Amino acid sequence: MPENKNPQSDAKTQVVDALPVDALAGPLPAAVDLRRWVALIVLLVATFMDAVDVTVVNIAVPHIQADTGASTAQIQWVVGGYALAFALGLITGGRLGDLYGRKRVFLAGVAGFTLTSLVCGIAGSPEVLLAGRIAQGAAAALMVPQVLSIIHVSFSKEERGKVFGIFGAVSSLGVLAGPLVGALLVEGDVFGLGWRPIFLVNLPLGVAGLIAGAMLIRESRAEHAAGLDVRGMLLSATGLLFLVLPLIQGRELGWPVWTQVMLVASVPVLALFVAYERRVIARGGSPLVVLSLFSRRSFSGGLGVQLLFGLASGVFFLAWALYLQLGLGFSPLKAGLSGLPLSLLLMAGAGVSMQVLVPRFGRRVLQAGALTAAAGMILFAWLTGHYGTDIALWQTMLPLVPMGIGMGLIIAPLTDIVLSEVPHEHAGSASGLNNTTTQLGQAVGTALCSVIFFNHLGGDGNPAVRSAKMPDAFAHTLPYVAAAFLAAFALLYAVPRRAGRRDANAVGGSQAEGQATERPDHDAALVR
Repeated sequence: MPENKNPQSDAKTQVVDALPVDALAGPLPAAVDLRRWVALIVLLVATFMDAVDVTVVNIAVPHIQADTGASTAQIQWVVGGYALAFALGLITGGRLGDLYGRKRVFLAGVAGFTLTSLVCGIAGSPEVLLAGRIAQGAAAALMVPQVLSIIHVSFSKEERGKVFGIFGAVSSLGVLAGPLVGALLVEGDVFGLGWRPIFLVNLPLGVAGLIAGAMLIRESRAEHAAGLDVRGMLLSATGLLFLVLPLIQGRELGWPVWTQVMLVASVPVLALFVAYERRVIARGGSPLVVLSLFSRRSFSGGLGVQLLFGLASGVFFLAWALYLQLGLGFSPLKAGLSGLPLSLLLMAGAGVSMQVLVPRFGRRVLQAGALTAAAGMILFAWLTGHYGTDIALWQTMLPLVPMGIGMGLIIAPLTDIVLSEVPHEHAGSASGLNNTTTQLGQAVGTALCSVIFFNHLGGDGNPAVRSAKMPDAFAHTLPYVAAAFLAAFALLYAVPRRAGRRDANAVGGSQAEGQATERPDHDAALVR
C-alpha cells in the first residue's frame, strides 16, 4: 500500500496513511478520524455534482432546443448520452481505482468532469454539446465509483450503514434537485448566458474538489486487484450501444432496417459478453464483471431494483419536464418548484427508512415504498387525463407526494443492501456495477421515451399540435412508470427479508469462478 504523498502536519496522520486498508477497521487517532469525515464531505459534493447533472438538463431542454436547433433525437442523446457513457465506463472506472489508487483516479475524474462541463457550457452546436455530455459521463465514470470504494475502505463496519445512508440521501437529493437547480440558473439568465450556467456552475465546485481532495483523501487500492478486461468492456459497450442507439434514433428516422437489426443483435452480443466472462473466469483470468457476486440475494435482487428505478426515472423526468413547460406553459422556475415535494419527501422518506423502519420491519418497508410510488403515478395519470391543460400547479404537485415518499423508502437502503456482502477486494467492481445498473436504466428509460412518449406525441413539424397533445402523451407515459415500480415491488421478494448479520464463517468469493476467496471485511446489516 503506497503512502499518501501529501504533506501532513500531524505525525499520527502520516503513520495511518501508510497502514494497509484493513488497519482502518480498528479505532483511529482523533486527527485522522476528523480528516476522513471532512474527506467524506468532498466525496459527497462530487456525488451531488454528478447526481445533479443527471437531471439538470431536463428542465433546460426547451431552451437548449430553441437556442441550438437540436432535434428530438439529439435532445435525447444530450440527456441519455451522459447516462449511457456513465454506465459503460463505471465498472472499468471502479477497476482502475482498485489497480492504480482510488484517490488518484477520483481526482482524475473530477478534473475531467470539470473540463467537460466547460465544453458543454460553451458549446455552440448540438453536436458539440452532445460530445461534451458523453465525455462528461465518461469522466463521471472515473469519479463516482471511487466514492463508494473510498467509503467502503475508510469506515468501519459499524459506521458504514450510517455513511451509506447519507450517501444515498445526497445522491437522491442531487437527482431530484437537478430540475430546481436548472430552473434557477436558466430563469436567472446569469450574465445573459441562458441555459449555459447549468454546466458552468461545475467549474468552481470542480476546482475546489480537486484541491480539497488532494489534501484530505487518503490513497488506497486493492491488495490483489484484478487486471482490466478490455475485451469484456468492448463487448458490453457494443451490446448496450446496439440496444440504446436504435431506441433513440429509430422513431425519428422511421425505423430503418439497421435499427431493427441492431435491436435484435443486442441480445446475442450481450449473451456473448456473459459467455466470454465465464470463459475468462474458467481460465483463472480477471473478468470485467465478478459473476460470483450475483450468487448473493442482496446483490442480485438489489441491482434488479436499481435497474427498474433507473428505467422509471429515465422515462418520467424527461417527459415530465417537457409536459410542464411545453404542454402547460410553466416557466422553468415554476416547473422546478412543482417538483419540490418530490425532493423534500424523498429526503424525509430516506431518513426514516434507513434509520428507523428498515432495521425494524425489513423488506416490507421497501415494498411499501414501491407500491406508494406506483400509486402516485396512477394518480398523476388520472389528474392529467381529467384536467388536461387546465390542471393547476398544486394538482401537478399532489401526485409527487406519494412518489417522493415511496422512492425515499427504497433508495436509501438499497446501496447498503447491494454492497453489504461484497468482499473487500471487489469493492471497486461492485460499486461500479451498482452505479452502472442505475445509469443504464436511466439511459434505456430515456431512450424508451421515443417509443412511449414521443411516438404518442407525434406532430414533429407543428409545435402547436405537439403542445396540445402533451398532456395526453404524458398521461399515456405514466402507467409505464407505475409498472416499473410494481415490478420493483415483486423483485424485492428476492432480497433477504429481515435485518440481521452475516454468519462469521461466510466467505466472500467463489473459488469455482477463479476468484480469490476471503471473508467479507464487514458484517453490515442486511435485510434478511
